[in-house]
Amino acid sequence: MENLKEQIEIERENIISLKKEIEKKIIGQEDMVRKILIGILTGNHILLEGLPGLAKSLTVNTLAQTLGLKFARIQFTPDLLPSDIIGTEIYNEKTGDFYTKKGPIFANIVLADEINRAPAKVQSALLEAMQEKQITIASETFKLDRPFIVLATQNPIEQDGTYPLPEAQQDRFLMKVKIEYPTKAEEKDMLKLLTSVSDFDSIQINEILNKDKIEKIKQIIREIHIDEKLMDYILDIVFKTRETNNYIACGASPRASIALVVSAKANAFLEGRDYVIPQDIKRVIFDVLRHRMILTYEAEAEGKKAEDIITDILEIVELP
Repeated sequence: MENLKEQIEIERENIISLKKEIEKKIIGQEDMVRKILIGILTGNHILLEGLPGLAKSLTVNTLAQTLGLKFARIQFTPDLLPSDIIGTEIYNEKTGDFYTKKGPIFANIVLADEINRAPAKVQSALLEAMQEKQITIASETFKLDRPFIVLATQNPIEQDGTYPLPEAQQDRFLMKVKIEYPTKAEEKDMLKLLTSVSDFDSIQINEILNKDKIEKIKQIIREIHIDEKLMDYILDIVFKTRETNNYIACGASPRASIALVVSAKANAFLEGRDYVIPQDIKRVIFDVLRHRMILTYEAEAEGKKAEDIITDILEIVELP
């Protein structure tokens, strides 16, 4: 375990440097950055929910630069077609042949902006790529480059003309992260930054990690120890969501248990530990569970949210 701890300390220095690079452009939003990092460092997709103007796109783009990864942004709209995302075959009149034009999904980090604004067929094309890690265009299959991470956003307020993600599709995302407004102090620092530089876009962001280092960190995270008692604690929580009552119509799937273990290990890594503690689980539990539970009409009528149910469960289930 000593060797693992040494590796964690070395790689954590890289993470600290990475965060410093991000802070050149992003003020605050530490929780969002942490959760996105957990997704990328474990090879999982993240759903970001927040109002426009909270630096979601800028954060993802800046993070991609620090990781040395190819970034693509897809703006989802009602008239978007699956071929606009994955690509299509195009006929060349001069040669009489067809050639493949790959879509923006052929990137390492794909920002699916306002994913709930596109029809189900388009959402399905993206989610199939997320699951299979490959794309079929006409009769040819292309494997997507690794890592392949989808960071999807949605606006919680404007629901007119949207196509909400079905629960089964939301379950594919490791976490659903709610983006909050910055604090007054953070917004003041943001104003100072944006009004003191002549060209914000020209701020140099240095590459800290690369694909090989990310793969190495993924392996380190897998090796982080989680006590069996903490695994039982996670299972007790997830199984509690399946006890249907006045508020819960459908509980979390086994993916939730897996996601909690993976996310807790990644959080332990970011804290510089080679073992998981209860606080790691509590740090990620709301993000992992909130989109995996279907609440009853009674819960909605009483203004109960998934977070309220999770809080109640945490009070019932005893820590080991």
